[in-house]
Amino acid sequence: MPLTMAGYRIAADIGGTFTDIACLSPDGTLTTAKVPTTPGDYARAILAGIADVAARLGLQPADFAEILHASTIATNAILEGKGARTALVTTEGFRDVLEMRRIRVPRLYDPLYQKPAPLSPRRLRLEVPERMGPRGEVIRPLDTGALVQVAQALGQAGVDAVAVCFLHSYANPAHEAKALQILKEVLPPETFLCASHEVLPEIREYERTSTTVVNAYIGPVVSAYLGALQERLIAAGLDGRLLMMQSSGGLLDVAQVIARPATVVESGPAAGVVGAARLGGGAGHGHVITFDMGGTTAKASLIEHGRLATTDEYEVGGGISMSSALAKGGGYALKLPVIDVSEVGAGGGSVVRVDAGGALKVGPESAGAVPGPACYAAGGTQATVTDANVVLGYLNPVALAGGTVPIDASLSRAAIDAAVCQHLDCTLEEAAWGIHRLANAAMMRAVKAVSTYRGRDPRDFALFAFGGNGGIHAAALARELGMAQVIVPPGAGVFSAVGLLFTDHEVSRSAALGRPLADDAETLAAITRALARLDADVRTELGAHPALTLRGRADLRYHGQGFELGVDLPPGAITPAWIEALRTAFEAEHRRSYGHDLGPHRIDLVTLRAIGTIPPQGPAAIAPAVAQTPAPAPETTRACWFGPEHGRIATPVIDRTALRLEPRAGPLIVEEYEGTTVVPPDATAQRDTAGNIVITLGAGATHVA
Repeated sequence: MPLTMAGYRIAADIGGTFTDIACLSPDGTLTTAKVPTTPGDYARAILAGIADVAARLGLQPADFAEILHASTIATNAILEGKGARTALVTTEGFRDVLEMRRIRVPRLYDPLYQKPAPLSPRRLRLEVPERMGPRGEVIRPLDTGALVQVAQALGQAGVDAVAVCFLHSYANPAHEAKALQILKEVLPPETFLCASHEVLPEIREYERTSTTVVNAYIGPVVSAYLGALQERLIAAGLDGRLLMMQSSGGLLDVAQVIARPATVVESGPAAGVVGAARLGGGAGHGHVITFDMGGTTAKASLIEHGRLATTDEYEVGGGISMSSALAKGGGYALKLPVIDVSEVGAGGGSVVRVDAGGALKVGPESAGAVPGPACYAAGGTQATVTDANVVLGYLNPVALAGGTVPIDASLSRAAIDAAVCQHLDCTLEEAAWGIHRLANAAMMRAVKAVSTYRGRDPRDFALFAFGGNGGIHAAALARELGMAQVIVPPGAGVFSAVGLLFTDHEVSRSAALGRPLADDAETLAAITRALARLDADVRTELGAHPALTLRGRADLRYHGQGFELGVDLPPGAITPAWIEALRTAFEAEHRRSYGHDLGPHRIDLVTLRAIGTIPPQGPAAIAPAVAQTPAPAPETTRACWFGPEHGRIATPVIDRTALRLEPRAGPLIVEEYEGTTVVPPDATAQRDTAGNIVITLGAGATHVA
């Protein structure tokens, strides 16, 4: 079903502390809202935010043609161990694939390290006699009698979800399809069932098994959540089309998300990165590292020359969620297209403490939305990063979000005094400054994971900061990394919701090929057939639409290598010249990734992928009149602490519209409804023609390439 633009579009992004709402009018007007997240009933915060926006715009619920959504519901189910009771049905002899993983230990020098428990416990991983060969040949027929017994055992065990993953089913899914049929007949109708040939029809037993089990584990959770959300929206008169953000950076209809929930595991972080690429790139900021700091986590991603960094090797869970061919084994593998985002447990709600050895610690525990930081006066007593920023003077000591979130600065001072000062014999300012810098050090890991660890020098990029706390920490973090420039976009505090408004509707399908890259007639025909089938599948899911575009990617490797590299497919018909262009593209990618190529060496074509996209039907940017409102709010001052070098300084507090094209020297606090931006004393700030705040750091920073 194609996207339409019959009215207004509204987006909701649920974070650990706040739920962000952004609405794009047909004329490009952006309206935003920020409301506390309501754990246990996330829909309540979404409906409250939408009602707020509708009231300000004078709209009725039926005026919203599309409701776009991003959420960490799937990620949280994994991280918190609150997914479904999940079983795995697999080929005889492959019961322990989830246990063995890739035989990698992410913490080499930690003798007490324990890897995360499999999402499907061993007692619920059952084997069935059957065997397919790598070319799809039947080596051992499926034992349907044994499968019926397995299904009955799972029914007695009361499982909520079942993942089916047979050996080499990517080459021939017949056994998996028969298994699904039998399981449906025996198990209760509410049992969530999925098979690897539907979720990930590609090679690699562990990654395919893990991805299918993750899909099953979160399936009932995501299905129940989206089903309830849709009912609540319709009951409130919001019957517009509901689409959800995928990890790959595209929107998908909720019915398709419910069928393949693993596609939205990294839904939340993806939207802001897409928004940075679209809006930042359109304003001339296409070479950036995104920095998204919310209340619970901080996330980073790389955008090079306007292009998103994507991968299909990802792990969720462990101390840092990231993709890497080297750092594996600390989480649960997902081999699905995903924007390359690294994430650490550091945010405004991160709890501060002094450990038994007298060391100051920040996070990863979070005060969350309830009870929240101490300064919210909602019952929280633990000191947090937000409390430190209140003590430093960076955050408004009276209220946030246009007065909707009251602040009691005295509670911040009391919490930090009790948690830090009484243990370390330091002043409030010294404690708060230490917390601020320690949080930056933790978040630096996320930035380095997408830059330094990928062979990129962060000094060659600008830091594109958003999220409720991104603007507060961005300048100090950039200075630590030697970066010269910080970009803070309009609506930065709700930018993930804003990014949803500029995201394509997208469907991706893949198929294993597993053959040498050659220009013989048989290979050319096999590639042509596979791409035609994938293109047809994508067109069927997206429907007929004049703006639909299709592109292809291939995963290739030198013969004998263990892992592949993905490259875009050349345009045009599948000919010997096309094969040569693909070979050249792979060799160039190999040189870029590893510094060399192997010359005239056999290349294997492992996987083909078709991606269909339909661009959002509406304005391509936020209306300039909104981004450059000419009447600034009255300027005030606030005493802010900028470290022992500067001490407390009477700092102007302005809004974004007070900045002009000419640089203004810091220190400054730019205070807005959605968030706050800190400009330190040795920096300047200006507003570009698209309304972005551009902070240029002082001496010692490197010029952005």
